[in-house]
Amino acid sequence: MSGELLTAYFKENSLVKQHLDSYNKFVDSGIQTIVDRVGAIQPSVEGFELHFRQIRLEKPKIIEADGAQRAIHPSEARLRNLTYAAPIFLEIVPVFNGVEKTLFSEVFIGELPVMVKSKLCYLDNMTEDELIAAGEDPADPGGYFIINGSERALTSIEDLAPNRIMCTREKDNTIITAKVFSTRHGFRARSVVERMNDGTMHVVFPASPKDLSFTAVLRALGLEKRDSILSQFSEDRNVRNDVLLNLEVDDSNEVESRASALEYLGKKAAPGQAKDYQEKRAEILLDTYLLPHIGSTPDDRLKKAHYLCKMAERACKVAYKEVPQDDKDHYANKRIKLAGDLMEELFRYAFQFLVKDVAYQAGRADSRGRHIAVQTLVRPDALTDRIRYSMATGNWIAGQTGVSQLLDRTSFLATTSHLRRIISPLSRKHPHFKARDLHGTHWGKLCPNESPEGPSCALVKNLSLLCEVSIGEEEKGIEEAVSKLGVKL
Repeated sequence: MSGELLTAYFKENSLVKQHLDSYNKFVDSGIQTIVDRVGAIQPSVEGFELHFRQIRLEKPKIIEADGAQRAIHPSEARLRNLTYAAPIFLEIVPVFNGVEKTLFSEVFIGELPVMVKSKLCYLDNMTEDELIAAGEDPADPGGYFIINGSERALTSIEDLAPNRIMCTREKDNTIITAKVFSTRHGFRARSVVERMNDGTMHVVFPASPKDLSFTAVLRALGLEKRDSILSQFSEDRNVRNDVLLNLEVDDSNEVESRASALEYLGKKAAPGQAKDYQEKRAEILLDTYLLPHIGSTPDDRLKKAHYLCKMAERACKVAYKEVPQDDKDHYANKRIKLAGDLMEELFRYAFQFLVKDVAYQAGRADSRGRHIAVQTLVRPDALTDRIRYSMATGNWIAGQTGVSQLLDRTSFLATTSHLRRIISPLSRKHPHFKARDLHGTHWGKLCPNESPEGPSCALVKNLSLLCEVSIGEEEKGIEEAVSKLGVKL
C-alpha cells in the first residue's frame, strides 16, 4: 500500500518541485519587481530620462553565424556547448523634457539562463514520447541549468530567518544580544541591541560608530521624553530598572533631547567635521542602515524606536532568565534560499550594472553630440556576461562560492541527491559543534544519514524524501489577511 501511495505522490510531485516552483515565481513576478524598484534612470543629460515598464521573456533561442534566429532545445545545447538561455526584452520609454516617446520602446537587454523543465523550457508539459523524440530521458527531473554545454545545479543555501528577533548569550554569558538580520530589497543589515553585564545597553548596526548608547539612539529617532521611553516597556521590575539605569547614564552625558542625541551620534560618526555635516551623517545612518526592513524614510524613525525597545526588553528578560534564549539551530529560525531566490539576487546585481552602463552610455553620447536612441544605449552583454560568469564559476554575490555546481551524473540517485542538497554558509574550518548536531526539528525535513564525512560533515545536508519547501509569500498579502482577522499590526 505504501509503495502505491509513494508512486501516486511522485506522479504529482517532482523531486525537484521546490526549485521549479521557485524559479517559476522568479520569472512570473520576481524579475518584474526588480525592474519596478529601479523604475527610471536619470543620466547626466539635461531634460532626459529613461522609464522602465514591462519586462518580457521569450522561450530559449539561438542566433546562428548567419544571423538566423531559431529555437534551441536542451539536448542541442549540451551537444554544441551552448548556454540554454532565454532572451529578455524590456520596455524602456525615453522622456525628453517631460514628453514620452513611445515609438519602438521594447529593447533586448540580455539573456537569462533557463532551468530545464521550468515554464520557460520547451520540455515543460511534454509527454513521455515527446521527450524521447526531443532526445531527453523521460525520467530526468530537470531543475538544473545548461551553461556552455555543462549541466549546473544551484545548491540551496540555509540561513537564519531575516527580520526576526534572535536573542542569545555571547562571550561566556557576559553579553546578551538581541539581533535581527534586517533585510529589504536584497540589502541585509545586522542590527543588534547588546546588554552588558552591568545593565548598560548599546546599539550596533552596519557603518555605525562603536558603543552607541541605546537611549541616545532612541532619542535621535524621536522618542525623547523619559516617560515616553518608559511607556514602551512592560511593568516588569527588572526591565524597568535596566531602562532607568541607561537613562541615568545618558543624562550624565547630557544627551537629553533629540538635538543633543543627533549631535552625540554625529560626533561619533564623523569626528572633526562641520556640525551640519555631522547631523546629516547621523540621520543617513539611522534611515539607511538601522533596521531597513521597517523603512528608510524619516517617517519610519518612531517605528524603529518602538522596535528597538522590543529588542531591548527581550535582551533584559533573557539576562534575568525570565525567558529562555533563542535556539539558532531550531529549523523554525532558518530559511532556505532556493534556485529562484538565488537567481533573483544575481539578476538584481547584474541589472544594477546594466542601469549604470546605460546612464554612462547616455552621458557619453550626449557629450559627443550624437542623437540619443535607446537601442544604441543598451549593451546586452553587460547583463548577460555577469549572470553567465556567476553561473559558470559558482562565485555568487557577497563573496559566496560553490553556489552553482557541476551536476553529479554518476547515477540517477546521485543526480536527485545533488538537486536536493542544502549547504550551510558556516566555515568548514571551525568546529561549529552545535550547528553540526542533528536537531529534533530536522525530523521530516532533512535526512539524518546523508551527509559527507570530513570537514563538511552536517554542514552539507539533504532534504528528506517527502519534504516540501514553500516558496514564500509577499508580506503585504499576509498583513491584510491578519488585519481582517482583527489583529492590530
